[in-house]
Amino acid sequence: MSRIGKQPVALPKGVTVTVAANNEVTVKGPKGEIKRKVDSDIAIKVSGAELLVERPTDQKRHKAMHGLYRALMANMVKGVTDGFTTKMELVGVGFKAAATGQNLDLSVGYSHNIIIQLPKEIKVSAVTEKGSNPIVTMESFDKELLGAMAAKIRSFRKPEPYKGKGIKFVGEQLRRKAGKTAGK
Repeated sequence: MSRIGKQPVALPKGVTVTVAANNEVTVKGPKGEIKRKVDSDIAIKVSGAELLVERPTDQKRHKAMHGLYRALMANMVKGVTDGFTTKMELVGVGFKAAATGQNLDLSVGYSHNIIIQLPKEIKVSAVTEKGSNPIVTMESFDKELLGAMAAKIRSFRKPEPYKGKGIKFVGEQLRRKAGKTAGK
């Protein structure tokens, strides 16, 4: 039995879960609404103030999906109640970030600025304080979308191992290299 899959997901007040006939789960809460199609073998049941994920057999495929869908449902519930936040730091001389509405304008050492149009589900803000690196903060109720956009932004200038220049997550530990040694 999946240890993750058999745990019920607690539904806080203000969160409603509906399961359609085609196994599409809709979670509504104060922050937004998320829909996800669930595999037809997995059963999603709402009983009282908790959500249960059940599997039909002990096949390896069913065991894997059992824990997966329970974790996805837990993330959906947490997203519509609390939301998720990702902070990214731009490390490098002259690196800048500016957020206007749903556009994020990055200056990360190329001959041109990179302008990214973010989905409406993501709220973005950029803070630049004197003497510190610019920090881009993104908030959303959809963890999957937030992670995908953060990975896309990071891919424009990944941190390099010698000086650590690039776009990195706040708190991320980078593997650093020593570089060339002086003389023989």
